[in-house]
Amino acid sequence: MLSSNGSPLILAPSTLALLAAVLGACVGSFLQVVAFRLPRQESLIHPGSHCPHCGTPLAWFENVPVLGWLWLGGRCRYCRHSISPRYLLVELLCAGLWVAMLFAQPAGLGQAPASWMLVAAGWLLVSWLIPLVLVDLDALWLPEPLCRWGLVVGLACTALIGFSQGEVVGRALLFQHLLAAGLGLLAFEGTSALAERLLGRPALGLGDAKLAALLGAWLGPTGLGLTVALAIGGGAVVGGLARLVGRLGPQQPFPFGPFLACGGVLVWIGGHGLWLQLLGWPGP
Repeated sequence: MLSSNGSPLILAPSTLALLAAVLGACVGSFLQVVAFRLPRQESLIHPGSHCPHCGTPLAWFENVPVLGWLWLGGRCRYCRHSISPRYLLVELLCAGLWVAMLFAQPAGLGQAPASWMLVAAGWLLVSWLIPLVLVDLDALWLPEPLCRWGLVVGLACTALIGFSQGEVVGRALLFQHLLAAGLGLLAFEGTSALAERLLGRPALGLGDAKLAALLGAWLGPTGLGLTVALAIGGGAVVGGLARLVGRLGPQQPFPFGPFLACGGVLVWIGGHGLWLQLLGWPGP
């Protein structure tokens, strides 16, 4: 962006963070539409936003992210049915993640990637993961089209960031991330098949394998390894506590996709060094 005298216009960090938060909240509002309508095979465009209980179309001011929910007091203006606070929380989450991506330090993408490319890729990554997480929480299902296209977009972003630093860097990064995607898919599918053979039931869903492949395309081999480690640790803690308090039965499945997604976002934001040190792993 240029100022009136033609020189580069640099926004203050606080202004940039505010813009990222507003845009992130707007994207989060749309992502909830994706998460709600995609499993039902409904159009993402028509009809427009409406109350899911009485079907009344919403006015524009009722659709303003965060503020709309607060203004309505969490209830439909027409039928007075309660509106899930998840709408508010997801909008706030997406806004916060978009701001966090301004300060993220993703590793494994070359020595000198353009900062704006990393920010744009980070926004795209978290925006792709949020509907996957929401659908998995609701239905224990990770939509294959979202996983498949997320993998393709991840490889495309890797290629753009890599080849912007030269052909040698681009080829190396693309190979590494392709390898990570393949390893993630095969490792998760192999683990699930082995568990089914030994225990009589799969330990992981095939959707988890596709999500692991997606994350490998974005994060590369080291990033995927750290992601899986964080996901297993987080899943073990949350699953164990849920069973202790009776929220999960002994054999009751629970979604693993949110833990993979959370691990991937943490690795993207913190880079490799932080998590290698915290987990006590040797550096690459």
